[in-house]
Amino acid sequence: MRDVRVERRVRPHTREVGKTVTEFHDYALLEKRFPVKVYFATPYHSWERGSNENFNGLVRQYLPKGLCMSTVTQAHCDHIADDLNNRPRKRHGYNTPVSLYHRK
Repeated sequence: MRDVRVERRVRPHTREVGKTVTEFHDYALLEKRFPVKVYFATPYHSWERGSNENFNGLVRQYLPKGLCMSTVTQAHCDHIADDLNNRPRKRHGYNTPVSLYHRK
C-alpha cells in the first residue's frame, strides 16, 4: 500500500525532479521505480548539502530553533511553503521556485 502512495505522489513530478535526488525517504523504492539515483551526504558535513542548508536557514525565519513543534499547525506549514515557493531566489536569476517548476 505504501509503495503505491509514494509512486502516486512522485510520478507526476519526474520531469521536474530530474535524474538525481538527495536524502529522500523511501529512496530504495524511488530508485527501483524511477530513473533516479539517490545520494546521501556524509553525516555532519553540511557543506555537502549547500542548497538544503540554505533552505533550512529560510525556514528558520519562520520556525526558530527551540520552538515547540506541537504549536505548529498544518495551515502554518502551508503558509510557510507558499511564502518560500513564491520568494525570488538569486540562484534562480531572481525567479521564484514555483515559476520555475511550472515553466514548460
